[in-house]
Amino acid sequence: MEWALANLLNHPDVLRKAKAELDAQVGDRLIEDSDFAKLHYLQSIISENLRLCPVTPLIPPHMPSSDCTIGGYHVPAGTILFVNAWSLHRDPTLWDEPTSFKPERFESAGRVDACNFVPFGMGRRACPGDGLAKRAMILTLGSLIQCFEWERVGENKIDMAEKIAITMSKVEPLELCVELARF
Repeated sequence: MEWALANLLNHPDVLRKAKAELDAQVGDRLIEDSDFAKLHYLQSIISENLRLCPVTPLIPPHMPSSDCTIGGYHVPAGTILFVNAWSLHRDPTLWDEPTSFKPERFESAGRVDACNFVPFGMGRRACPGDGLAKRAMILTLGSLIQCFEWERVGENKIDMAEKIAITMSKVEPLELCVELARF
């Protein structure tokens, strides 16, 4: 959520567009689960945020039980494999302007190859909490956008420097100004 708010505050046009979508699709009541299908841009923001700022930069290791071929490489049984989601999500051969925050890249279904976007892994061994995490993020971020007016502290953009460990967090914690908007 910290990364999502930082990205939105560094891109106020995206924040305005998300607020407009919430106003048009949800109105004067709080966002609910039943609204999710109508909030395409908010879902795109979450996907783009997960692409640039995955919770874990390395997908937990996998080990094939039999010899296999991955990307043209022979992988013997018992080899421990890691997928570097952070690197994959920023690969210029797979993404246009890979370091730019552009939720629009997720707006039309089918434009993003599922093998290129793996914030929760993929296939049988993907994180079972994927759906719950996305729903919680939509509900939380949607509520934060609906209920509050957000601003950066000062004129400078928020520093997006990362410190990477098991999880990825900001070097400098997010500081922002908030004002109750409604409800």
